[in-house]
Amino acid sequence: MNLYSILQSVTNTNGAYAEEARKRLDSLTKPQGSMGRLEEFARRLVAITENRMPVLDKKVIFTFAGDHGVADEGVSAFPKEVTAQMVLNFIHGGAGINVLARHAGAEVVIVDIGVDHDFGDRPASLSFSRGGTGTFVSRKVVSGTGNMRRGPAMTRQEAEKCIEVGIELAGEYAKKGCHIFGTGDMGIANTTPSSAITAVVTGRPVEEITGRGTGIDDRAWNNKIQVIRDSIEANRPDPSDPIDVLSKIGGAEIGGIAGLIVGAAANKVPVVIDGFISGAGALIAYLLEPKTVDYMFAAHMSQETGHKSVLKKLGLRPILDLDMRLGEGTGAALSMLLIEAGLRIYREMATFAEAEVAESQQ
Repeated sequence: MNLYSILQSVTNTNGAYAEEARKRLDSLTKPQGSMGRLEEFARRLVAITENRMPVLDKKVIFTFAGDHGVADEGVSAFPKEVTAQMVLNFIHGGAGINVLARHAGAEVVIVDIGVDHDFGDRPASLSFSRGGTGTFVSRKVVSGTGNMRRGPAMTRQEAEKCIEVGIELAGEYAKKGCHIFGTGDMGIANTTPSSAITAVVTGRPVEEITGRGTGIDDRAWNNKIQVIRDSIEANRPDPSDPIDVLSKIGGAEIGGIAGLIVGAAANKVPVVIDGFISGAGALIAYLLEPKTVDYMFAAHMSQETGHKSVLKKLGLRPILDLDMRLGEGTGAALSMLLIEAGLRIYREMATFAEAEVAESQQ
């Protein structure tokens, strides 16, 4: 697989299909536009898939996991070991994403792309004791990134490989007939590289886009801001080169998410972007190929302060605003339910002609 040939295959979504969807929506037994954003979701699904009657029967959320060397700088309230412990929690079905994916009827794919832990030989297919199904995938590129305050987080080759892992997974699951993807993350300290990426790409001041992640106090927050400033100064990432940005101040899971988005766009599959860390991955995907944004749904507005700047840069409007900041793909799971609701209105509601209801005279 060649990353650049995949990027060249991404096209804008089809406006003609969107117009056909609009005409059908306007013919349904309701005032035009009265279902608000649910109609927007349906139009976009038709345009993305180029299918006049799309379905969302098979949903999958990819939770990419990776460790970060910058955790050594005291930027998180939790120790680095929690990344591996939470991956095991995902595997056993006990995490928030397991619960909400089950509620949404989505499979969970747990991707070890950069955890500093050997999970050994594990069955790929998971059947959770609390219900639901999932898959554990080992696609490890690095065993944790380098400390970006002291030098690049990854080599350029490692960053490219992380993106390629996401693209490959998107292709595999598109071939399996999955109709919609969601992105998620796990990685202690990963709001720090996400903030650094957001600052570099948007040009906003570091203190403006740096949040408190796992709930750090004022002292740790001020330290986090300084760590990000030092990391940007030490590495001088080029905002016109997304792979340079990812390799110097990014993370393995952020690269995997970026690749998944690119792969979704190349395969004409809608992709629901979770919160701030997924948003950083979306920024990398957008810089690699701006057309990828046509395939993105913004799941929710994270409590992380930088997320608003991410969505503004992408030109995306969040579906939900529930004061969430967990990550894992939890926002994506919830938003899938509303996207599917919009599609059900489009597919199942009667037209005026079918119901023999008189249409508006205005």
